[in-house]
Order: sequence, then structure tokens, then C-alpha cells
Amino acid sequence: MKTRRKFLKEVCPTVAFAFFGLSFLEACSTDEAQNDGPNSGGDNDGVGFVQDGNVYTIDLNSSNFSALATVGGWMNGYSLGLQMLFLRISNDTIQAYSNACPHNGTRNLWELNGENFRCNDHGNSYSSNDCSGSSGSLNCYSSLIEGNSLIVTT
Repeated sequence: MKTRRKFLKEVCPTVAFAFFGLSFLEACSTDEAQNDGPNSGGDNDGVGFVQDGNVYTIDLNSSNFSALATVGGWMNGYSLGLQMLFLRISNDTIQAYSNACPHNGTRNLWELNGENFRCNDHGNSYSSNDCSGSSGSLNCYSSLIEGNSLIVTT
């Protein structure tokens, strides 16, 4: 006579397979590449950037970033899910800033007037040349152009 433990070890896998059948095994296999989320590779579902922790790699060839193609071009990344303002300073420099207004945190009401970003929520202006991080300036992020990519570290 078999012990209960031996019986369960021998019978349970067979019963489980009979109960769940082949669909149980198929559910655990795939022929497709897996995607671990929108920032796991590619270009973030077509918006032109990938994120790895606090590092953003932006494809400057993406149409979403075409405003940065010429010196003086700027954009707010708000609509793309980026909490940054971008300003093309020169052919080889794009500065990235936080798009949170130092006054009350507004992110989506910016315009550029000369060298100043103006928050249209309340009318305050902040110099694009001031990266001091003081209460009257926008926070600036480290940025570097490498080929057709802009790499920003927040």
C-alpha cells in the first residue's frame, strides 16, 4: 500500500495536467518578443524618446522634436509625457529645463520671449540663461547631443 505522500506526488501532476491540459503549457510560452513597458526600448511607442531611470534619450530625428532642429527652436515636452522644456542654444547644444513653474508648478502654459520662458498662468518670466536653481529660476538638467540623440539626465 502506498503512503499518502507518495500517492500525491505521483498522481497530482498527472491530474493537474489532465485538468488544465495543453492550454496550461501554452499560456506559459510565447513566440513573440516581450516588451516590459513603454520605456523598455524602441521609441516609447513612437513619441521619440526612451527612458532608463533618470536618463532620457531623445531621437532628434523624430517629428515630435522637429522644433529643436534650428537654433532658437524650443518646445515643451508636456504633451509627450516629458516634464521638460527644451531650447536649442546652438548647433551642438540643447538645454533642458524643468517645465514646472517655480511659482505654482504649472507645466503646460509656457512661451519663449527672447531669452525668457514666460509662464502664462500668472505672467512670471524666467531667464533661459539662469541655471542656478534658485527660487526665481527654472531647474536645468544635464544634456548632451550625441549624433542624432539628445541625452538628458534629470
